[in-house]
Amino acid sequence: MQLNPVHLSTEDADFASRLDALTAWESVSDAARQQRVAEIIHEVRTRGDNALVALTAELDKYAVADAQDLVLEPDALKSAFDELDPELQAALVTAKERIWAFHEAQRESSWRLPEQDAGIVLGQEVRPMQRVGLYVPGGLATYPSSVLMNALPAKVAGVPFVQMVVPAPEGVLNPVVLAAAYLAGVDRVITIGGAQAIAALAYGTDTVTPVDKIVGPGNAWVATAKRQVFGKVGIDMIAGPSEILVYVEPPMDPDWVAMDLFSQAEHDESAQPVLVASDRAFIGQVIESMNRLVMGLERSDIITTSINTRCIVIEARDREDALDVINRIAPEHLELCVDDPESLLPAIQHAGAIFMGRYTPEALGDYCAGPNHVLPTSGTARFASPLGVYDFVKRSSVIHCSAEGARRIAPVASTLAVSEGLTAHARSADYRR
Repeated sequence: MQLNPVHLSTEDADFASRLDALTAWESVSDAARQQRVAEIIHEVRTRGDNALVALTAELDKYAVADAQDLVLEPDALKSAFDELDPELQAALVTAKERIWAFHEAQRESSWRLPEQDAGIVLGQEVRPMQRVGLYVPGGLATYPSSVLMNALPAKVAGVPFVQMVVPAPEGVLNPVVLAAAYLAGVDRVITIGGAQAIAALAYGTDTVTPVDKIVGPGNAWVATAKRQVFGKVGIDMIAGPSEILVYVEPPMDPDWVAMDLFSQAEHDESAQPVLVASDRAFIGQVIESMNRLVMGLERSDIITTSINTRCIVIEARDREDALDVINRIAPEHLELCVDDPESLLPAIQHAGAIFMGRYTPEALGDYCAGPNHVLPTSGTARFASPLGVYDFVKRSSVIHCSAEGARRIAPVASTLAVSEGLTAHARSADYRR
C-alpha cells in the first residue's frame, strides 16, 4: 500500500483549524468500558485476592490455586538476568547506569530560610514516597526500557518499596522484563494485569500491598482504571498515543528522517508522526524514502496504518513559522535536525523531550541516552513534564516561630482573619502576641 500522509501548508487559509483537528486526541474511554472497569475495581475492593485469582483466570487465561502463586520469587528475577545473552545484559546495564546518572541530577534537598532577627525559620522538607506501584505490559511484549525508566527515578528518589505488576497471559512472562526489574531494584513482582492490577495497587489485598502512586504504561483498560483510582492514589498521567515532530533544515539524508518518523509509527496504529520543513522538494524525498523503506520493516502494517491515518507533513514558510507550528502542537518528542539547535531553544515553549541536531534520533532517548522516556502526550507538554525523581517525592512546608517571631507576625494573621470573619483564627494568633 502506498504511504500517503496528510499534506498541509502554513499558508493555507484553514491551516490552524485543520492542524488542530488532525492532532486532537480524546483518550476518555467509552461508557461501557468505564462501567466494566468500575465493576472490576469493586470486585477487587470487596473480594480481594479471590477476585484477583478469578479475574486472572478469566481475562489472562492464567489459573492459579492461590494469589500467593502470582508472586514471583526474587531468585526468578536474578535468574532471568543471569540467563540473558551477554550483549543484551551489557546493554541493559549501560542503559541503567546512564538513566541513573541523569536522574541523580534531579535530586531535591530539604532547605531552610532563616529570619534570625525575627525569630522565624521557614523551610521545606523533601521526603520520598514510601510505596510505588509500577505497571508493565506483559506476555510476549518486551518493554524492559519502561521498567528502567519508571523504577529507577523512584529508587533515586529514595522510595523504599517498588512493587511491579505484570500480566502473564496463559502463564507467559518475558524474561527481559524480569531481568530489567532485577537490575532496577524492583522489590516485588506480581503476575497480574489489567484494571484488576490497578485496583489491587490502589486499594491493596492480602497479597498486594497498597501503594501511594501508580506509574507505567498500559492499554485502554489500564488507563481507564488509573483515571478511576486517582485520588485514592497518585498516577503519572493518562497517556495518549506516541508522537514525534521532526523539524528538518536540509541538507539531510531523507532516509534518516523517514526512519525517525517510522520509529514512532511502529508503536501503534494511532501513533502520530509529524514532519515540518520549508523545502518542498526535500519533503517529497522523505515521502519517497518512506515508501521505499517501509516494506523492509517487521511492523510495516502498523506503520502503514499510522502514516496513512495520523501522519502530517507540514510545509512551513521559514524557521520562525516552523517554531510557531512546534509550539502549537506541543509534541511529546521533538527532533531539531538543524546545524544550530541550541539557537532554537529559547523560542520553543512546549515539548516533552528535545533531540538536538542531526545525529540525535529519538530512539536514543527511548532506551539509553539518560533522560526519561515517559513524556507528556497529546499537547499536554503545555503544562506537564517528563517523569522524574520529583514525581516520587513529597514536600512539606516547615514554619517555626519563637515567642518573638510570633509576636511580630500574629497581628498580621489576626487582622486578615477578622477580615474573613474567622474569629477563632484571629484569637488563636492573638494568644501568641
